[in-house]
Amino acid sequence: MRGFTARSLSRLIIGTSAVALAGVPAVAWAQDAAATVGNTGSSQIAPQPAPAAADPAESDDIVVTGIRASLRASADIKRDAQGIVDAISAEDIGKFPDTNLAESLQRITGVSIDRSNGEGSFVTVRGLGPEYNLVVLNGRQLPTSVIGDGNSAPGSRAFDFANLASEGIAALEVYKSGRASIPSGGIGATINIRTPRPLDKVGTRGSIAARGVIDTSQNGKNDITPEVSGIFSTTFADDRIGILVNGVYQKRRASVNQANVGYRDGYLGSENNWGSLAQPGTPGATRITNRPDPTDVYEVPQNASYDLNDITRERINGQLVLQAKPTDALTATIDYTYSRNEVKTRNANVGIWFNHNDTSSAWTDGPVAGPQFYTERFTAAEAKDLSYSSALTAYRTENKSIGGNLAWEAPGGVTIALDAHHSTAESKPTNKYGNSNSLGTAVFGVASQTINFENDLPVFSYQMQPGIDPLNAALIVPTGNAFRNSYFRDRINQVQLKAHYDHDGSFLDSIDWGFTFTDNKVRSAYGVLQNDTWGGTGGDSAAQRAAAAALLPDDIFQAIDIPGRFKGIDGVGSADIARQFYGYSFERVVDLLDQTYNICGGDRNCLTPYTTDRRIREKTIAPYLQINNAFDLFGNTAHLIGGLRYENTTVRSTALVPLSTGTRQNSQNEFNVIQPAGQNTFTTFTGEYDEWLPSVDLDVSPLRDVKLRASYSHTITRADYGSLQGGLTLNTLFRAGGNGDGALGNPNLVPFKSKNIDLSAEWYYTRESYMSVGYFRKQVSNYIGTTQVRQQVAGLTDPSNGPRYRAAIAALGTGATFGQIRDYIGANFPGSVVNGTILGSPADAPVNFVISTPFNSDETATINGFEFAIQHSFWATGFGTQLNYTLVNGNQDYNNALPASVSQFAVNGLSDSANASAYYDKNGIQARVSYNWRAEFLAGGGINPFYTEGYGQVDASASVEVMPGLTVFAEAINLTGADRRGHRRSDRNVTFMVRQDARYSGGVRVNF
Repeated sequence: MRGFTARSLSRLIIGTSAVALAGVPAVAWAQDAAATVGNTGSSQIAPQPAPAAADPAESDDIVVTGIRASLRASADIKRDAQGIVDAISAEDIGKFPDTNLAESLQRITGVSIDRSNGEGSFVTVRGLGPEYNLVVLNGRQLPTSVIGDGNSAPGSRAFDFANLASEGIAALEVYKSGRASIPSGGIGATINIRTPRPLDKVGTRGSIAARGVIDTSQNGKNDITPEVSGIFSTTFADDRIGILVNGVYQKRRASVNQANVGYRDGYLGSENNWGSLAQPGTPGATRITNRPDPTDVYEVPQNASYDLNDITRERINGQLVLQAKPTDALTATIDYTYSRNEVKTRNANVGIWFNHNDTSSAWTDGPVAGPQFYTERFTAAEAKDLSYSSALTAYRTENKSIGGNLAWEAPGGVTIALDAHHSTAESKPTNKYGNSNSLGTAVFGVASQTINFENDLPVFSYQMQPGIDPLNAALIVPTGNAFRNSYFRDRINQVQLKAHYDHDGSFLDSIDWGFTFTDNKVRSAYGVLQNDTWGGTGGDSAAQRAAAAALLPDDIFQAIDIPGRFKGIDGVGSADIARQFYGYSFERVVDLLDQTYNICGGDRNCLTPYTTDRRIREKTIAPYLQINNAFDLFGNTAHLIGGLRYENTTVRSTALVPLSTGTRQNSQNEFNVIQPAGQNTFTTFTGEYDEWLPSVDLDVSPLRDVKLRASYSHTITRADYGSLQGGLTLNTLFRAGGNGDGALGNPNLVPFKSKNIDLSAEWYYTRESYMSVGYFRKQVSNYIGTTQVRQQVAGLTDPSNGPRYRAAIAALGTGATFGQIRDYIGANFPGSVVNGTILGSPADAPVNFVISTPFNSDETATINGFEFAIQHSFWATGFGTQLNYTLVNGNQDYNNALPASVSQFAVNGLSDSANASAYYDKNGIQARVSYNWRAEFLAGGGINPFYTEGYGQVDASASVEVMPGLTVFAEAINLTGADRRGHRRSDRNVTFMVRQDARYSGGVRVNF
């Protein structure tokens, strides 16, 4: 029987022979590890036993260590793979100053990331966002664990890399072209996270590292937080049994200070809507400077806030691996992987809202007119509020995966691998307030408010009515509040059978075939407890507001300086900027209000039960066949691989959604659908689809160190869970005039489908240096659009459009306030007013709901681009560099000059990106400086686009081996403190401006 070679193993899994990182089993071992060169390993996409040791007499391995070992291993994976593959090895991950895997992946050509709370979280490949990429762990599909914001059920398939630390990972492999033998689900890429195995390198070894981290973004004292990681592996019983265990603990404190602005829809200058600018010749038109022309598009602000977020994040990762090799032909592996990420955020903010009455403004020239400033004035009788809000949110994301792998080399050149795993991802709140909440207080008496848009930072300011001091704690009145509770759980059971046959003929090299069964079960649920007492908890009269304000003692409040929280951002030095506001103890205020007004039921537990509970069961059967051919061309071996994968998927969607029993009016412009707790309706929908996915790969070497590639493939990405979920849900808020909205999912959606062409040319002019250029083209169809259906729901009427309201206006006059109208209706129509709100009546006009439903549109998009990469090592000096640049283009761009009333289709996320690194690695000293850049891109928006502006960040690291096995290191993230910004149609319509600061760490690593 032939030995269980790495060559046969790699072809069993992905039909290619590439270099394994057998000498780089984990980050902690980087300096002690050796990378082997030659066709003796594998770049696997599925769990594998270790390759058998090579015969020393037949080996020409050259042993190198450090960064060069990593670069050599990564280059070998790229060179020896079939199709378009890029990788980053354990040494790269260990030496880059990266907090998590997303920040490691951004070093790869064509990969860019999105950041959340100052850390990388989601990955975009070739302009296709995180929802279009499949992430697997040792070839196994990972469940997602993205929690919602509490306003709707979570439903993304995007994998959040913030849950995983970089330590304890052997390699990251990005498969950009489709293959029959690679799991489907990513039209952007399939990203394989490879973890170490004890039989990768026999013997006993381990490492422990500890570091302290200072995040300079913290508001106040810069606390030092700990990070500890360790790995231990040993083999025994003649190296036929191995055990590996690793663990990571990280704690981080940071602050994210952000300015936010919300907007009305994009209007034409000729439109006359609530919130639009006054038309020429009407009152208010003279207070508009450079009014947008009738065909210009513009957007007026709806609200603005300065938000200060103090964040504590605690991450725990661990893995246990047991391996046994009872015979040379049989290897068994059992592994358990665990990760937990807990995030707690304390928010304080000051905000303003616009009613769009007595306004003045100035605008840039069209066709997309941007605001220069927007001002609104109020009378004392309007009692306009200045909002001081607070929040305390906390959630935990927990991932667990247990799996087993059995690999056997049968007689006759056949190898077989059976792999199975049970994996779960769960996200839920960890406090009694929910994962998204808001507790409002206000000072009533704003005389005017303004936002100036002429700087990077939107500068908002306000003037109060005479005698009203916004920093007088006695005037702060508790108002409305909302406590949102979301839950998400994704469970995947998967079985994969893979087989490989080695043929000794001259053309047919091998055959791969296999079968995968995936059972994906998703549950997402949410509930909202909301008190719409925005005019004042307990009532909106002067006496009621005073009584509510008296509940809050002065020591609850702390003055917060605004300019000091946005230092260094253009605009913060404006003389007009709001200077201070009051933050307060969230917990104490909730307790006081619940004790007096029962805002959470009187038991001080605000974690509301789920009112919507949705389940999806998705089962996929996927057999495949792949023929691998090898032949001589230009005096070198060429490869032609053809394969076909078939996928059959069934979807069953069940939903428990809230029952809507009536409506109420809370103020002049605030209306609610009433959805009593515990009253729900239940629905079930099903769907099914089939996909045939062909792939062809060709590579040739016209010269010894040059490789040319061509690939054609079909790939798919399944619809997001939110779109598949059935059940009609109505937004509880609807607008004046009786117009509401809602949503209904569609489990009959078919996947996005991409037809891909990939071409590349690569020159490997030394063992660690290469140049490459690639071209890619994707034609993507089955995009998910949204259609809208107008309908009425029985029993839901508009309290402001009926005989009672008209009678009140007739008696009180058109200038009557909401309070006067409410009191009149309460006095003359018994039972119509409850808790200060007007209930809807069957005699009132019905509410017209616009129900949004996803569907597969006929729109297609062509995405193409070029990838350029250079990796060069100046061998004798210890210096080297890595450079790459990706150009991405699409034929479906958003036209900012069209208003929101015109439906548009555009592809989100397309942008150019670049990475540049310089390193030094010699005599035990290693140093690296990296710059990562991504151009502006369309982040989304539907009828109203929003963009994330171009962003570049500098990171650096250095380490010194002070003695064998002992290394001291230091790292820096965002060394120059680059900030981030986003906008809508015009760059004047800023949506967010977030301050970011450097994060430093230093520590020691001991290898043994």
